[in-house]
Amino acid sequence: MNDPLSKDGYVLEFEDSFDSDDLDESRWLPYYLPHWSSREATATRYRIGDGVLRLLIEEDQQPWSPEYDGGIRVSSLQTGLFAGPVGSGIGQLRFKPGLLVREAQQNTRLYTPRYGLFEMRAKAIDDPRCMVALWMIGYEDRPERSAEICICEIFGREVTPDRAAVGMGLHPWGDPSIQDEFAAEVVAIDAREFHTYAAEWTPEHVAFYLDQRLVKVVEQSPNYPMQFMLNIYEFPDDPKAPVQARPYPKEFTVDYVRGYRRAP
Repeated sequence: MNDPLSKDGYVLEFEDSFDSDDLDESRWLPYYLPHWSSREATATRYRIGDGVLRLLIEEDQQPWSPEYDGGIRVSSLQTGLFAGPVGSGIGQLRFKPGLLVREAQQNTRLYTPRYGLFEMRAKAIDDPRCMVALWMIGYEDRPERSAEICICEIFGREVTPDRAAVGMGLHPWGDPSIQDEFAAEVVAIDAREFHTYAAEWTPEHVAFYLDQRLVKVVEQSPNYPMQFMLNIYEFPDDPKAPVQARPYPKEFTVDYVRGYRRAP
């Protein structure tokens, strides 16, 4: 990244500043991997107002897929969707063996770039049962096109007023050309306040930034279209947790998400 502040050499091609009254469904699908469950069970809970998006976990919310993921609750947005027929094992993010498509989906590409610069300005949450994230996964129209670029992943149990552990890096999932290279980087920020998380994805590497400061570079790169995943998770209660969970609703506040492509 030549100039992180001006995005020198890049052209803006995707932006959502959440300034309208409702979600722009030309940019986002308001579900979480619905092929492994259903659109109804994975429908996103959110509020938009005052120029921000708030992804919510609410007290009456049900787990997104008790069959495959136990008691985990999620509110998520994604910019693409690919799945095979009901009963098949064809679908994005095969996160465990034995997954079968439970509901037919319309395959959709709203924003599936190949290389670029991507950033989000957001506030995390310090709830010990929650995690928030912005990540990219392969569109997975072929099983090997399935790696993940995690721009940021923040567990509430790792957030304090003066530090946070921010996960960033690559996961291969079903891509044999990618090695797992992911770590939670400890940074001196209060992640409950707004910060900018970014990744520059090139054919040679992926570089990760926090508030326009380079944090790490991974010297490998997926070479196929990928989509955004933006979400908040709540995990089942741990009675041994040293910190009590926060009241509902749990909120992940996002100011904007942007995507840039290389200028010609």
